[in-house]
Amino acid sequence: MKNGKIVLIGTGDVGMSFAYAALNQGACETLVLIDLNKDKAIGEALDLNHGLAFSGNSMTIYAGDYSDCKDAEMVVITAGVAQKPNETRQDLLIRNSKVMRAITKEVVASGFDGIFLIATNPVDVLTQIVWEESGFDKRRVIGSGTTLDSARLRYEISKYLNLDARNVHAYILGEHGDSEFVCWSKANVATKPIYDVIKDQKMSFDDLDKIYNDVKNAAYEIIERKGSTYYGIGMSLVRIVKAIINNENSILPISVYIDGQYEGVNDVFIGFPALLNKNGVDRIMILDLNEEENEKLQASAKYLNECLESIKEKKV
Repeated sequence: MKNGKIVLIGTGDVGMSFAYAALNQGACETLVLIDLNKDKAIGEALDLNHGLAFSGNSMTIYAGDYSDCKDAEMVVITAGVAQKPNETRQDLLIRNSKVMRAITKEVVASGFDGIFLIATNPVDVLTQIVWEESGFDKRRVIGSGTTLDSARLRYEISKYLNLDARNVHAYILGEHGDSEFVCWSKANVATKPIYDVIKDQKMSFDDLDKIYNDVKNAAYEIIERKGSTYYGIGMSLVRIVKAIINNENSILPISVYIDGQYEGVNDVFIGFPALLNKNGVDRIMILDLNEEENEKLQASAKYLNECLESIKEKKV
């Protein structure tokens, strides 16, 4: 059930939510914590180890350094700088781009030959930066993408229909951000298309718009109320890790490299369903999107391409 070594870089709220969920779910055999603040990493490792007697798992957890990446199956990156007051999204992107390049260089220099999983925002752009900096095959560099967004969507639909979220199958596609969108044409409850469910439940398309807006604004609401989000993304990262470590051949909407599979979507990491196994991305799932969804995917990709170009112009 357990196998593999995972290195987590960044022991902030997101990183430790991932670590805590990984411990409780027995996601791997060994978990190594790396942080610029070595004392914090040591303290977090000690705290997690003290719960081993109650976890049902025999995981090895310790604070390490970049040399520990050499024989790891995966490196999960949650490290990044926080947004300063009055700082623009673009300025934050530039600062986190520098952080991500520095981390990637250290990981690659260790001899690491596994799979990168990035969660730091803006995740799609930073995933592409890690890919470019590492020189790795695109199948072995992925971002958390819209996995969390899609989980939020499934929850909102299930709440609206009063049923188990595990029976809802629907995806948020595109950027993990304001240009994301719901692929309603492929959403279903069990095997029943969402549009048929609407008719049966006497819902309206306005209800779908409300569900979408609730999902899109979920992070803003959480941040306003408690400062930041971390439990949901932590569990999302564990789900991705388990799909890879356990060679599941599971399909999840991650940040994956697309180049020409869809018209107008080229050379960009973007949230889209992909099949994951021990090799990373086995293949992208090609969906028959309708015209409106295609346009939204292109618009989202265009925005991400513009973000990448702005970084290159500033020679970050």
